[in-house]
Amino acid sequence: MKSKEASYLILVIEDSDFDFKSIMKSFNKCGFKNIVHRITNGDNALDYLFNRGEFVDPIASPSPDLIFLDLNLPGSDGHEILEELKNDPKMRMIPVVIMTSSGNAQDIQNCYARGANSYVIKPTSSEGFLKAIQGLNDYWFKLSILPTTMRTP
Repeated sequence: MKSKEASYLILVIEDSDFDFKSIMKSFNKCGFKNIVHRITNGDNALDYLFNRGEFVDPIASPSPDLIFLDLNLPGSDGHEILEELKNDPKMRMIPVVIMTSSGNAQDIQNCYARGANSYVIKPTSSEGFLKAIQGLNDYWFKLSILPTTMRTP
């Protein structure tokens, strides 16, 4: 188990530059000290997570400790990514936070049915983003204990 001071690897699967910048700006204001890696489309996200294609080297593309996943992505969408992750015995333990603009009740139900650990509707203001990220930061990195991920040396 990692100590509270340890760095975690956070994978943000987000195609919007604006939303990613808002997330990172909010992380910085919260004093976030973890490593963030970004993937901008669904197909590359699956390749990264399952060490395929250009991400075949598990040392260069290590398993994340937590995933922030947008639903609306080019290529495979967030629903497909979530389903593949939660159906894989090695990946299902990685917590997945859905962070999307969709407040559609069917999307919310589908994500939880597929194993999402949290569902957050992206705020529309920078103040709202900061509050949302602060809450996620407090919950996932101060209150919760993340499962140990299997990292290939």
